[in-house]
Amino acid sequence: MAEEPLRFDIFETELGWVAAVASEIGVVRMSLPESTLERARDHVMPEIGQAELSPETMDDLRAAVPAYCAGAEVDLSEFPIDTSDASPFFAKAWDSCRSIPPGETRSYAWLADAAGSPRGARVAGQAMARNRVALLVPCHRVIAADGGLGGFGGGQGLSMKTRLLRLEEGRAG
Repeated sequence: MAEEPLRFDIFETELGWVAAVASEIGVVRMSLPESTLERARDHVMPEIGQAELSPETMDDLRAAVPAYCAGAEVDLSEFPIDTSDASPFFAKAWDSCRSIPPGETRSYAWLADAAGSPRGARVAGQAMARNRVALLVPCHRVIAADGGLGGFGGGQGLSMKTRLLRLEEGRAG
């Protein structure tokens, strides 16, 4: 039986362009909001080269992500993600990160403990740095133990992390 092909879509939000690639299991890779369509597309390489454009199969994601980026209370953790090729710890860390409520933050040490490696804060940081499904795994909610923001990927870096945290703060509670 042939494996289902990957599907992708690229769409615009108030915060920028987002590209997403999905398998039959869930989202495989997704960009943070980027300043251009090309930057968003480049972020989902190489998977997009193996995928077919299929916006109609991503209608729910295409509606939810722009609503989230516009400030609506949208639970992006309900979207399935495909972690089939991730290490067991990374998959656990990503899953644990998804449990952090919007508008709240947790430390890398908390994340390591929640993922089953209490002394693994650095490895938890690596899991967040290698997060392939930004926004669905809200790594912007993970900060340093001293309250510092730590690192953040995407073309807009820490300014995007700050923007996402402020967006969620405005609707929390």
